Amino acid sequence: MPIATVNPATGETLRTFDALAPDALERRIALARAAFDEHRITGLARRAELLTRAAGLLDEDREGVARTMTTEMGKPIAAARAEAAKCAPAMRWYAAHAGELLADEHPSAADTEDSGAARVVVRYRPLGVVLAVMPWNFPLWQVVRFAAPALMAGNTGLLKHASNVPQTALYLEALFRRAGYPEGCFQTLLVGSDAVEGILRDPRVAAATLTGSEPAGRSVAAIAGDEVKKTVLELGGSDPFLVMPSADVARAAATAVTARTQNNGQSCIAAKRFVVHTDVHDAFCELFTEGMRRLAVGDPMEESTQVGPLAMEQGRADLEELVDDAVRRGATVRTGGRRPSGLERGWFYEPTVLTGVHDGMRIHREEAFGPVAAVYRVADAEEAVALANDIPFGLSSNAWTRDESEMARFARDIEAGGVFFNGMTASHPALPFGGVKRSGYGRELSGHGIREFCNVTTLWYGP
Repeated sequence: MPIATVNPATGETLRTFDALAPDALERRIALARAAFDEHRITGLARRAELLTRAAGLLDEDREGVARTMTTEMGKPIAAARAEAAKCAPAMRWYAAHAGELLADEHPSAADTEDSGAARVVVRYRPLGVVLAVMPWNFPLWQVVRFAAPALMAGNTGLLKHASNVPQTALYLEALFRRAGYPEGCFQTLLVGSDAVEGILRDPRVAAATLTGSEPAGRSVAAIAGDEVKKTVLELGGSDPFLVMPSADVARAAATAVTARTQNNGQSCIAAKRFVVHTDVHDAFCELFTEGMRRLAVGDPMEESTQVGPLAMEQGRADLEELVDDAVRRGATVRTGGRRPSGLERGWFYEPTVLTGVHDGMRIHREEAFGPVAAVYRVADAEEAVALANDIPFGLSSNAWTRDESEMARFARDIEAGGVFFNGMTASHPALPFGGVKRSGYGRELSGHGIREFCNVTTLWYGP
């Protein structure tokens, strides 16, 4: 895949970039390692000062970087501004809280007296150079939620961003340099995916984090495993959205529209499978379908647009295949299911609702990465849980119910990294984020995220 900015609203290639030559890549890896030797002994107060300065610059740059994201991957401009606005507070959160999250731990003398130590300290030390392989769908937020904790912990970062968002990737490197970070602390590598293995196998690279597809995660995990290097993986998701009889159905349906179409439906944590109790199924479907039908699809630079194009032409083709397969196997298209008229130049697809979905359809087990919702009818909470778990993924989930016993059941039994009751899945710097099963392992954000790339060190002091 070429490294290029291709406007998905028009299909026009706006700018292309040459991949780094081998000698340039070597210099950048060497620089990252040298920067780590300096950055790891920089005090937390200085690290916080730098990160806070970067947050301020990002606030100032919000409109420009939002327009870059919209141009490169097609999210509506309002959503792009919201993404940019979300990043600076996350930086400030880590700047403010890293001290407590990484504070030395002091096991009690009573607990360690039989170890022979006069005292014991547990310390969180940085690992080194961390390679971040990041996706195009949230090209700013995905990187910031890695970079902020990694840099605060004393690591340095190498960013291999998706090849269709090179200008956003270059902006991020420039942002940290403008904030005053020493050269090499955070660098963008304009390379293809074929270069990842060599970078990860380099002994100067200590660990990797990847957000992306399951095949990409498997590849990085296999390489890192062979090299015995730490990884964090956030992969695909096909999150269930359960609606039970006690729910506020109107609010659930309205939220479902946003949950399915946020970021043009291209979000790992977007609700994709709507599991609805038979008692409220018809009412929910009517409201949900009408909400999806009313969405404004169009030029993502227009303020009124709610759903823009798919980021890549192949992504739209993949989505069409899933819908066509479902229809052939008996699903009903309640709305959408086609390319919108008048928008032939770009990679647009109408917000779509499918009912009558069953486990014989590809969309039941494969992630629909676009504005297509699969709706199921279930008889009770037991069937809802079974259907929610009947997929290879386990990223997040939503459950709409006022019944405390159902909440307890869902909290206990849904196989996912999060269960959001009566609300939409979202990421927040104070909350751990990640999945189970084929959605990956490890956690981003919160204290768990900052410690993922730390050497948890036991300091034992003899009498």
